[in-house]
Amino acid sequence: MLSFGKKKKPEIDLEQHELLENAHKRIKQKKRLFSHFVIFVIGSVFLVLINKVLKYGETYDWFVWAILIWAFLFVIHVVNVFVTHRFMGQDWERSQREKLVALQKKRIAEIQKEIEIDFPLSSINKKKDQ
Repeated sequence: MLSFGKKKKPEIDLEQHELLENAHKRIKQKKRLFSHFVIFVIGSVFLVLINKVLKYGETYDWFVWAILIWAFLFVIHVVNVFVTHRFMGQDWERSQREKLVALQKKRIAEIQKEIEIDFPLSSINKKKDQ
């Protein structure tokens, strides 16, 4: 039987979906880093031009400090994308998520025990019968 308007979606298992999602995140991170680098280079050229050609604050080479600060921020971005990601990547996120879920389940079980001790069902049923 033909069904118009409904397309069958290829089924992707959960693990494959997670891998694709993480790959997409990494591509976005690297793309942003590359964009940051291009903007850094163009911005640095403009800072030099403003200071030297347009002679804005020409008595002092302030562009050097501006570029050094920006370079420091760029290095932090590089470390975040390539170094920190290795330590706090997909496996770290998964383990943290599992720990938090286990902690929440434990806390829910404790609350349920407290409720059962403070308000036992048998005493509630007896009060209803009276």
